[in-house]
Amino acid sequence: MKDAERLMAKGKAAVEILRQRYPDAECSLESGGDPWRLLVMARLSAQCTDERVNIVCRDLFREIPDAQAMADAPLAQIEELIRPCGLFRTKAKSLKESAAMLLTTYEGRVPDSMEELLSLPGVGRKIANLLLGDIYKKGGIVADTHCIRICGRLGFYAEELKDPLRVERILTPVIPVLEQSDFCHRIVHFGREICTARSPKCEDCPMREICDHNG
Repeated sequence: MKDAERLMAKGKAAVEILRQRYPDAECSLESGGDPWRLLVMARLSAQCTDERVNIVCRDLFREIPDAQAMADAPLAQIEELIRPCGLFRTKAKSLKESAAMLLTTYEGRVPDSMEELLSLPGVGRKIANLLLGDIYKKGGIVADTHCIRICGRLGFYAEELKDPLRVERILTPVIPVLEQSDFCHRIVHFGREICTARSPKCEDCPMREICDHNG
């Protein structure tokens, strides 16, 4: 079997195994499907747990519910509200600037293209793909630490590869577009439950038969 065909088969199998294991594929960030809130929460999640972001954003969105409020809010207020998420000064600055740009350039709407999303301060491909997949159903591989580690172990690429962009480009053609968002959410759950960073539970893994790491 050619390498491309092998990867396609592996991708199809991984999608189906994860769907059976985690039928409810949900983003860990509790945005309620609101594009602005997901954008904010994804930005805050850098070097912070999703659980903490969810807690912090309950107060944040109570005081600053939308892009207009974020653009108008004093920087010090934003910083204080998001302080528990870490890197709060950098994050607060980019959130305020992003809110202003959404209002002036995109009429308050979170854009739905990679190019436009990347124009927003603090938004990289990980956040953009999350929004494209979750909100706009356009697909997008969110190459976070779980995805990079697990898909390397499975054999989609060398385990030593840690470059998110290269991982995204390898996985995009082998995971069906309409499955990409759910696949990435399920990978996170799988990485927390089974394929952990330090002590993966290989003996209990439903993907043993397609995993190069355990072969």
